[in-house]
Amino acid sequence: MTTNRPNIIFIMADDHAAKSISCYGAGINHTPNLDRLATEGMKFNHCYVTNSICTPSRAAILTGTHNHVNGVMTLDSKINKHIPNVAKHLRVGGYQTAMVGKWHLGEGKNHEPTGFDYWEVVPGQGEYFDPQFIGPDGIHREYGYATDIITDKSLDWIKSRDQKKPFFLMCHHKAPHRSWECDPKHKTLYKDPIRLPDTFTDDYKNRAKAASVAKMRVAEDLTYMDLGLAQPDGGRSDVGSKMMDTWSSYDRKIPDPEDVTALKLIDKDDGTVFTFSSRVELAEFKFQRYMQRYLRTIQSIDDNVGRMLDYLDTEGLAENTIVIYTSDQGFFLGEHGWFDKRLVYEESFNMPFLIRYPREIAAGSICNDIISNVDFAPTWLDYAACRKPSYMQGVSFRELLKQNTPADWQQVAYHRYWMHRDVIHEAYAHYAVRDKRYKLIYWYNEGFGIEGTRPGGEEKEWELFDLDEDPLELFNCYREEKYAGVVKHMTRLLEEKMEEIGDEPVHPREAHL
Repeated sequence: MTTNRPNIIFIMADDHAAKSISCYGAGINHTPNLDRLATEGMKFNHCYVTNSICTPSRAAILTGTHNHVNGVMTLDSKINKHIPNVAKHLRVGGYQTAMVGKWHLGEGKNHEPTGFDYWEVVPGQGEYFDPQFIGPDGIHREYGYATDIITDKSLDWIKSRDQKKPFFLMCHHKAPHRSWECDPKHKTLYKDPIRLPDTFTDDYKNRAKAASVAKMRVAEDLTYMDLGLAQPDGGRSDVGSKMMDTWSSYDRKIPDPEDVTALKLIDKDDGTVFTFSSRVELAEFKFQRYMQRYLRTIQSIDDNVGRMLDYLDTEGLAENTIVIYTSDQGFFLGEHGWFDKRLVYEESFNMPFLIRYPREIAAGSICNDIISNVDFAPTWLDYAACRKPSYMQGVSFRELLKQNTPADWQQVAYHRYWMHRDVIHEAYAHYAVRDKRYKLIYWYNEGFGIEGTRPGGEEKEWELFDLDEDPLELFNCYREEKYAGVVKHMTRLLEEKMEEIGDEPVHPREAHL
């Protein structure tokens, strides 16, 4: 049984939007090595995260369960090392297992990685340069660029493995997480202006209040550190109003028009001084600067995925190794004027997902069926010929990889974000369901005492989007008479999904019976 089972390499980035992988067709950057996975395997267009924030997504992937089940609901949550996970099942089933890179599920003896024969992870968010690593023997520092080092450690482990057994490797990169510090060799890339998203100047009309209050606007909420900038010493009359320069600041104002002409910003690397004639010019400058820094960190990921694929080719491992590339969630790249994630709007909700397995997946295939990150673990167990445990809520999508969609495949994705009004981004708590055309969202706006949240009390609101007619999600059609039947159908779908996974509704159900 062990000789024919595939090796599994799961490569996951942090905050990598699908549109910043060139095979997804946005045309904003070039990622030839990631594109290889699509060319030689399958690209998914509808892979969704169950909770668009780093820590809960990682817990869902590891356990195959939703966050109210695994207990990891917020960014500050920690996973209990005693609960079962996919690595434990694979190891019992005869696999060698390893975890390298960003863990972000807690530190210390009660929260360290378990189920892995080898693990070396970065503490917390990790560092781009000269990062620290934690392993069974304690903490130490490595010198170099994080993406290279994480790949080096992953390859070293593969080279030292027991070649008589199949292996499972989780290779988790820090990039392209904020603060977007690139490898110096990539600092000259992407200097040409990138087209502004159609919704960059979104006014948030015709939407729930949650869209207008979120503090993740490119024009207002990026910091000096985010943009690699400094400001000269001096008073307001000499250097202009201060940009928001700490995450704890609640001041959302950008400089008034008369102040913008006095504003001076300095590139920390080469000393270039930037000045501005209008608030519009400043906002667009921030967008271009943000995108340059973000895309440059991705280039190192692409380089290192290429190293991994080349090694598999050289060692004759490519044919019997499943290689997956994804992100822990999506990310806003200026859409609706935003950066960051959290909200269930499409750019944040949608995860890139590329997979190659020459023995079973047709080269260049595309899947438009819906999958979620809770489905990853059951799929790995399916390929490993290991029993799916009863507690897992995801479903293996192996048949989709064969381009054979089961008649009863559930074309539904569920999302719940628990961190109501976190102190940095002010994102409202909500849950939602999406099928192949519609998305229904309930903004319940309560933190339920969960850590990292602030008291609720805001008006509870519904949103419905017709994604065929309104792919940019600009018009809430929940109250429109012609969508009354859709509202009933989607509400029923939401409630059925919540019942299936054991999540408790908080909306007034009697209104939709």
